[in-house]
Amino acid sequence: EQGKQLGTTIVPLHVTINDRSYRDLEDINDVMLLDMIADKHVPKTSQPALGEKIDAYDELSSTGEVLDIAMSSGLSGTYQSALLAKDQCSRPEKVHVFDSRTLCGPHRIMFDVALRMAKEGKTVQDILAVLEKARETEVSYLVPFDFGFLVRGGRLNSMAGALGGLLKLIPVMKRGEKGQGLDKFAICRTLKKVVSSIVEDLQKEGVDHTFRFYVSHAHNEKLALQIKEKIQEVFGNVEVQLFPLTPAFISQGGPECVAVQAIAID
Repeated sequence: EQGKQLGTTIVPLHVTINDRSYRDLEDINDVMLLDMIADKHVPKTSQPALGEKIDAYDELSSTGEVLDIAMSSGLSGTYQSALLAKDQCSRPEKVHVFDSRTLCGPHRIMFDVALRMAKEGKTVQDILAVLEKARETEVSYLVPFDFGFLVRGGRLNSMAGALGGLLKLIPVMKRGEKGQGLDKFAICRTLKKVVSSIVEDLQKEGVDHTFRFYVSHAHNEKLALQIKEKIQEVFGNVEVQLFPLTPAFISQGGPECVAVQAIAID
């Protein structure tokens, strides 16, 4: 609905629970999903039907160029799915699929910047040049609290997951090079160490006060605020935007997970 208000088209991911499919943020929200997880239901995510993408490309390309800013190809199959849809649509020469190599906050700001530039009359090539430059600066971390979600997602083997849960350890994952998956970055015993390890690494990555900062969470505002305060303490009184994670992302990271991200883009 928000996409329609902005004059854009958003094709949502799907969350499946007990063989029933829900469109992300249309048929299900974060509260509904967390209630289902609390009742021991295990969610899975899936991409929208290929035909849905093809129909969107056909409709939009009838009036001009189409730019699809896809989630990271290393974290989701949506980019490859978009390329397939492009090849099968009526006017593939008018469709441009961009691998954002990210998700959540930086993905949203790429969308916002692209939309603003389009309204200013910039060409698709102008927009892609800005997005490609910004993409190289992006840094992302994920703090999950349910090892079961990491094990099911293939991020951690079952033995390590069981041991980590038993010892009450807190893993920190980091986006791999060029967005290729999530790598284990740190294992912490306290939330204080989680916060400091992330912020220290942001500095090592060359992040400074000119970057945009995002903290997205699955009903874990306490930790999100701790991270925000630490970022502002280290980088100055920068704006740190807090967002709730959508059901599709909670299905991957689990309840209370927190994503910390930074990107340089105007």
